[in-house]
Amino acid sequence: MRTPVRRVDPDRPDAAVIAEAARIILAGGLVAFPTETVYGLGADGTNPDAIRRVYMVKGRAFTKPLLVLIADRSWLAGLAEAVPDAAIPLMQRFWPGPLTLTFQAAPTVPPELLGGGTTIGVRLPGPSIAFDLTRTVGRPVTAPSANRSGAPNPTCAADVVIALDGEIDLILDGGQSGDSVPSTVVDVTTAPPTLIRPGRVPFDEIMRVWHGHAD
Repeated sequence: MRTPVRRVDPDRPDAAVIAEAARIILAGGLVAFPTETVYGLGADGTNPDAIRRVYMVKGRAFTKPLLVLIADRSWLAGLAEAVPDAAIPLMQRFWPGPLTLTFQAAPTVPPELLGGGTTIGVRLPGPSIAFDLTRTVGRPVTAPSANRSGAPNPTCAADVVIALDGEIDLILDGGQSGDSVPSTVVDVTTAPPTLIRPGRVPFDEIMRVWHGHAD
């Protein structure tokens, strides 16, 4: 069966379409949607079965952790065991935006998100379809790229259709994404922070902010 595609205005997302997508995610389904970077694959980040399905659909190794999106910094309380002081200026400067910060995971975080490790990657997106969807779901939403692992990053709904048609439950078509460069991923459990994956936010800019607040 073909995966339904819903067109969404990225500047003024239709609340009814976002609500439909949120219901699918809360029921354990998978929804592809545009982010500030590439198209992501959303599942309920508190549902182990839905998280495992993300791995299976992508053909992703279970040893590779999944990042999640949040709609408010207060959600970190349920995800991070602690928020290091060094992370606060980075969040103030780069959130909302394309920076994923990796924290020591709280005991309540599903181990399926962690890839066998102990840390969780978290990002607060800016005003976008991704933000509206996450806020409407009301729970952390997974956001790995909506493609087969190792394939080029998807930058439009057509890319997602080619890769995952029939394997997921809904695709939100918000047009062309900003570019194919993903979010920058930085581990803030270390001092200084450690670059895990280069991306949209230059690491030297991150380090300038960190050094400006470090003792």
